[in-house]
Amino acid sequence: MHSGCGKEAGSSMWIYVLLGNLLRGIGETPIQPLGITYIDDYAIEENAALYIGCVQTVAIIGPIFGFLLGSLCAKLYVDIGFVDLDSVTITHKDVQWVGAWWLGYLIAGVISILAGIPFWFLPKNLLKPERRKDSSTSSEQSKFITEDNKDQHKSYQQQGKITEMAKGKSLEFLSWPLNFLPSLKNLFGNPVYILYLCASIIQLNSLIGMVTYKPKYIEQQYGQTSSKTNFVIGLINIPAVAFGIFSGGLIMKKFRISVLGAAKLSLGSSFFGYLLLLSLFAMGCENSDVAGLTVSYHGTKRMTDYEQALFSECNSGCACSKNDWDPICGENGVTYISACLAGCQASNGSGKNTVFFNCSCVRTMESPSQSSSAVVGPCQKGNECPKMFLYFLVISVITSYTLSIGGTPGYILLLRCIKPHLKSFALGIYTLAIRVLAGIPAPVYFGVAIDTTCLKWGSKRCGGRGACRLYNSSALRYVYLGLTLVLGTVSIFFSVAVLWVLRKRSSPQDETLSANMERGTCGTKSRKDNFVNNGHLIQATYWPEKETRL
Repeated sequence: MHSGCGKEAGSSMWIYVLLGNLLRGIGETPIQPLGITYIDDYAIEENAALYIGCVQTVAIIGPIFGFLLGSLCAKLYVDIGFVDLDSVTITHKDVQWVGAWWLGYLIAGVISILAGIPFWFLPKNLLKPERRKDSSTSSEQSKFITEDNKDQHKSYQQQGKITEMAKGKSLEFLSWPLNFLPSLKNLFGNPVYILYLCASIIQLNSLIGMVTYKPKYIEQQYGQTSSKTNFVIGLINIPAVAFGIFSGGLIMKKFRISVLGAAKLSLGSSFFGYLLLLSLFAMGCENSDVAGLTVSYHGTKRMTDYEQALFSECNSGCACSKNDWDPICGENGVTYISACLAGCQASNGSGKNTVFFNCSCVRTMESPSQSSSAVVGPCQKGNECPKMFLYFLVISVITSYTLSIGGTPGYILLLRCIKPHLKSFALGIYTLAIRVLAGIPAPVYFGVAIDTTCLKWGSKRCGGRGACRLYNSSALRYVYLGLTLVLGTVSIFFSVAVLWVLRKRSSPQDETLSANMERGTCGTKSRKDNFVNNGHLIQATYWPEKETRL
């Protein structure tokens, strides 16, 4: 036992997982800032939203197959091919079951390598549409970009001269430090960008935390298996997200929604999405009847956290361990933490087909004459729980679709509120902020909050606290959904601030001009004249190939 503990404590396998995720992040990061900019530079302005929506939709389709693959791998034992499966005493329905998690990495890695090959054949630049050749900025974009002060404008002119001098690629590479700080200052001086960045960070904290622990929530709240949970999420929830993102892009193209309209659409989708999420508070299940944790051994009295008593008169002479977690289901519908704590004295069969007899604690729940047998595995939750799970799925799908509609309008808002030569840089900062300030901390503090609802902790092989075996269903529901809603509400306030700033910047004259341009009644020359007269800045020296040169 001591050698096994030493091996467990000195294991360095986590380093390989860390390096693998690090390399994966390096490879996938450029797709967002450079790919989205590449599309926005060369697509016709009114089609850009649809194209971006298509890209985001395709990106969502991957997790669909990922969850389905995970569902399949979760049914396979972790050491498949190395152990005799007939000797395994638990099934994939047991909370102690560990599926073949590593198999999904191998399959997904090979597919990712094959998917990356076509990127080598993309051209350095594409032919620019005729209607965008005579305008360095979009008509919508130039309304919300204010002119900088003279000093800042001079700094950009100096940067332009430096870039022109850097004809060689090596000199052009060396000139980036001179551009970085002024660009960062210009970007963070844009109130629309900063407010939208804050709104996105807080909202994605909410969504990432919710998605990360959604499988655990479904398993613990509704008594579903991990394989079925992954299958349901991959087959129902993620397609709703993909369809919502595509619908957002289609709505933007169909109705030619302006930047102000995109902000309204993004705000509306968030508001109604979190409003629907409120209804999930009423769609929960009661705690499972677990002897010594949620019910007593001598009756059906509900117990509080302070009254947990795993030992009773019926199992006092069995010398049981309170750290074991091998649940069995008695014929009285109550789950017992182990056969020993249930007072079972005989068994028949082996492995997952074992049946226990003469269980003294099972007999005392009703009457001494009752058959006191039990089978391996926890009991199923109440009869109302499957119905609640169905309601949860329906509301969850509608909520996912509603929240996802605002994804593409949000991207268009982000692209139109910044200067063209800062698009790739702005999207890079946006992606970095989302991953560092939302992707990393959200699962951590969501996990800490959820762990406060644990009723029964497992133990590691060498001592110490292990994974949680049983949660308080009601407390888990309030913590999980409550934290999601609080963060979502805060993000809505920032979205309202974004809309307020955009309304303040967009004068009635600008709105009339934008409407005329959408109908095609304004020529290119008159558009430029109006922008100059209104004091808006047009970057005449900007060329999109500079942003997305491969």
